[in-house]
Amino acid sequence: MNSTLQIESADGSGRFGAYVALPTGGRGPAVVIGQEIFGINANIRAVADRYAEEGYVALAPDLFWRIEAGVELGYAGADREKAFALLGRFDVDKGVEDIIATFAAARRMPAVDTAAGAGFVGFCLGGKLAYLTAARSDAACSIGYYGVGIEHLLDEAANIRGRLVLHIAEADPFCPAEAREAILSGLGGRANVELYGYPGCEHAFARLGGQHYERTAAELAHQRSIAALRREIGPR
Repeated sequence: MNSTLQIESADGSGRFGAYVALPTGGRGPAVVIGQEIFGINANIRAVADRYAEEGYVALAPDLFWRIEAGVELGYAGADREKAFALLGRFDVDKGVEDIIATFAAARRMPAVDTAAGAGFVGFCLGGKLAYLTAARSDAACSIGYYGVGIEHLLDEAANIRGRLVLHIAEADPFCPAEAREAILSGLGGRANVELYGYPGCEHAFARLGGQHYERTAAELAHQRSIAALRREIGPR
């Protein structure tokens, strides 16, 4: 079962939508899904649906709403160009605020088990936001897939309170070797951080039907993500 939830921004500047997918039985812990630069398109909605199948109340907020609400883009041509243009205008700090507002809205939903804590799973842009969500919110578990630019934000690592899981594509041109090395050096060895590398995989290796989709790696990453979420927030 899916629907759309309207969420009030923390700064009072407006409201934004979030796609909501409910688990069988209609109740579970909340997991916020962080979009790629292509908006809340069919792929991201499918990701939310899959997490609902795993027992979570999955919410995918429209993080581009401050620029243009309701963005749904494909992955090539003019759509790809528009996606990168939107990224260039995106305020990362406001994006994290909107994720935190989504957590707050989720906690008010009767379907959400508020005692369990909340999780975040993000891809691409959402992968970077997963790191910042871990550092700036009370999320019990934040999971990022092929985030870009995390190596420039490692000074916030000391603020991570919950669990952080990062899935790193080792052939990702947007996260070259020196960036990966910085992330491993800055975050490796922390008890609450899990870092997984995927040799030969490129950016977006977990995007079903995408050019660089790698089924074995994507399924392994998903199982690692679910294991981390279950440990931290259930469902039990």
